[in-house]
Amino acid sequence: MFKHTKKCAAVAALCLVYGSGWAEEQRSPSLTTYGTPGLVEMPTAEALNDGEFALTVTGFGPNLRTTAAFQILPRVMGSFRYSIINDFNGVNGNRYDRSFDLQFQLADEVGNRPAIAMGLRDIFGTGIYSSEYFVATKTITPRLQFTGGIGWGRLGGYGGFTNPLGFFNSKFDTRPGQEGSQGGELETGNWFRGDAAFFGGVKWDLNEQTSFFAEYSSDSYDQEEDKTDIKIKSPFNFGLERRFNNGITLKGFVIGTSEFGAQLSYQFDPAKRRYPGGREGAPFPVGNRAQLAAAEWNNSLEGGGKAAVERVLKARLADESMVLLGFELEPTRASITVNNERWDVEAEAVGRATRVMAATLPPAVEDLTVVLAIRGVPVSRVVTRRSDLEELVFDYDGSWRTLARAEIEDAYDESRANELSGSYPTFDYALTPYVTWLFFDPDEPIRADIGPQLRLALRTSPGLTFSGQFRYPLFGNIDKSDVENDSVLPPVRTDAPLYAKESDIEINTLTAEYIFRPAENVFMRGTAGYLEAMYGGLSAEVLWYPIDSRLALGAEVNYAKKRDFDMLLGFQNYDVVTGHASAYYDFGNGFQGQVDAGRYLAGDWGATFSIDRRFNNGFTVGAFFTQTNVSYEDFGEGSFDKGVFFEVPLSWITGSPSLEVIKQTIRPVLRDGGARLNVDNRLWGITRDSRGEILRSGWGRYLR
Repeated sequence: MFKHTKKCAAVAALCLVYGSGWAEEQRSPSLTTYGTPGLVEMPTAEALNDGEFALTVTGFGPNLRTTAAFQILPRVMGSFRYSIINDFNGVNGNRYDRSFDLQFQLADEVGNRPAIAMGLRDIFGTGIYSSEYFVATKTITPRLQFTGGIGWGRLGGYGGFTNPLGFFNSKFDTRPGQEGSQGGELETGNWFRGDAAFFGGVKWDLNEQTSFFAEYSSDSYDQEEDKTDIKIKSPFNFGLERRFNNGITLKGFVIGTSEFGAQLSYQFDPAKRRYPGGREGAPFPVGNRAQLAAAEWNNSLEGGGKAAVERVLKARLADESMVLLGFELEPTRASITVNNERWDVEAEAVGRATRVMAATLPPAVEDLTVVLAIRGVPVSRVVTRRSDLEELVFDYDGSWRTLARAEIEDAYDESRANELSGSYPTFDYALTPYVTWLFFDPDEPIRADIGPQLRLALRTSPGLTFSGQFRYPLFGNIDKSDVENDSVLPPVRTDAPLYAKESDIEINTLTAEYIFRPAENVFMRGTAGYLEAMYGGLSAEVLWYPIDSRLALGAEVNYAKKRDFDMLLGFQNYDVVTGHASAYYDFGNGFQGQVDAGRYLAGDWGATFSIDRRFNNGFTVGAFFTQTNVSYEDFGEGSFDKGVFFEVPLSWITGSPSLEVIKQTIRPVLRDGGARLNVDNRLWGITRDSRGEILRSGWGRYLR
């Protein structure tokens, strides 16, 4: 197997095996060498479970394919694939290919009717895997399943015949080529055109964990046979797989009776936590008011009055990893302002803070208010009646019944009069490792820099923070990238490797930031300094986000100046005014959409469209694309900016509550068109978990 295969397979295998500890015991469809449901290479009309992920690494002959597939909706699956074909462009001229697939379930298997699906493979890109298909799958017995279909494009090879769609329009008889394509374009003009061919196969479950596959493939591998040493001697493929209860599957197969290969797969449901109940300790008991009435330390002048209550509240909240910033106590009501430093579901933080209040405050206090603050700025407040908490704390459906009785309000009018003395200034620091990734370099699929990172933050008052992030790369190979920059646009992102080559100790960011609330449902942010690794300047943002609304609107304007390549204090002579108007919408069921329209770093104008699916545990996966007034030709390889992104909460991996999140954006290619400034703490991102709809979605953990 060629040189890149071993490196990529080793990394992927480690990731898959590490994930085995929290996979679920559930039966999912078998996966093809393309990482999507099917037999050996041919697709079936099956789908993953809703919201499920599938990761695969496959190697055979000169081919290495790595795929991430995601069941976006019950009937819609998407996948991203990165493939390497050794010596495709001559000796050591490897072919690196990025491709996206979509599959739509048209019908489920019911009675005598088979399941039916339509698929589009490699809908972007230069077309080496481009194909379309209709496929039907029928279960004959509990252990025997038949599949048959018709394909076009790459799946119209073996046994190809004149396209039957030509009966309706003669344009379907021929399939246009993609000569001169930069890749990345949606080639709808090729879909279902050219010769068609039949494919089919059988899956036989030998037992609960082992399956045998036999298929007739319509993929003739013409391009690979012309340019590599692969030899496909027949259209018949065979495979044998072994499934394990932890979500991992191993498959061995033979392609065309001549090319042997192996595949490692891992399937998991991101909505399910590794530890469903969590590994956190039990919350404070709600307490007995009669017992509290006898405790002079917290309800009488002799016992110290409000000051004594404040001390106990502060200590108990600290035990729950929350900082008490403000406290108000009246005869029948009390309010606390807290900064949550641990709980990744804000509803759980609210529930624990409310229980602390119920276990501490004088018995006459009935209304308990918890104000959630972000960076010291009040965002939302939740009012709970103490008697409701006492009644429902052990109720079978107590969490949702408390939600029905609670009041969730905007907290813009919270006064600093109740702020605890000594709350500011605060100073935080963290010394951690970091990894910076560079994907899809033509010479190395994955490049990275690794080293220590020091983060410092001084908060002098609510919302006013002075912070810096400093890095020192110890190991890595990003600086070895020697890709020639052929951009005709200002090199606002394509010269990113130069920052790795010419830097040593890096001032990654160094900023002064102020976040405040000018009015109800309104947030504002101003940031100045070294905003990101490549740019410094000024950034201002406003966000309108009603507490109970699914819609939020925002606007941002920036003056950005390009930094020197050494990432210290100097600047280059390129500057630009950039900014966007944004709309955010919660579609429900975890789906959130965003549109950002405005001016980008290269001076181009356009809009970015993104959608993500966010599970209640914070696991998020999404995709985006950007269209600007830069032509496909001027943009270069990839044609326009697009990609996928994910966020994995550390709590999902460890089972212990944490605010740490692993984030990564993967672009098929990094170019200069559609490039946006990377500013920390954009308002929607830092406030959304504490606002109405998303706060409510996590209420199942309110009494945890």
